[in-house]
Amino acid sequence: MSSLKAVMIAFFAIICFSFGFGLGYLVFHPEQVMQRAVTSQAILTTLRDRGFLVTQTYIFNEPIVIEKQSGQLIRDFFLGQKITARGAMEVNLGIDLSRVMPEDIQISEDAIRIAIPSASLFNVRLVGPLDIQNEQGLLKRILQNDAGYNEAQSELIRVAEEQARKPELIQRANTAGKAEVERWVGYMGENRRVEVVEKK
Repeated sequence: MSSLKAVMIAFFAIICFSFGFGLGYLVFHPEQVMQRAVTSQAILTTLRDRGFLVTQTYIFNEPIVIEKQSGQLIRDFFLGQKITARGAMEVNLGIDLSRVMPEDIQISEDAIRIAIPSASLFNVRLVGPLDIQNEQGLLKRILQNDAGYNEAQSELIRVAEEQARKPELIQRANTAGKAEVERWVGYMGENRRVEVVEKK
């Protein structure tokens, strides 16, 4: 009788242990914890902390010409000006992740969908020397001598920005940005499928 009682106690203990182990596995299983941790707010914070994501860098080295001519031979001889300049301009394009909103992030049981802004211009800067040839009229050279540096640099920046905004270059920056965001969120979402699209 005592041996039967011991067997029943052992059997009951095994059942309790198995139940407790199974319950603990379901509650504290790493995958379950990870799934609960992946919220739209967590993703939003991660993306916004990145700020502006530079995805493409281009270098433009096109010469520019600025002519200040009236068309009157004598006037231009005294007051005319022609600036020819060349310099390497670096243009950075990317995605402003600070503009991602909570409603742009949708999470389901097996997928995460994020809408990000289209690529935009981050900055333009001169890299290296700026070569300038400045031809000035006789009186302008004496009375209003202007090296033309600032004006030439401003025009080079304008031209570089114009070149960088071509649709094919913007599209490359968009594609690279989507891939990078997908990679980041993929680490957070574990087995969830991640889809990154451009905001409409």
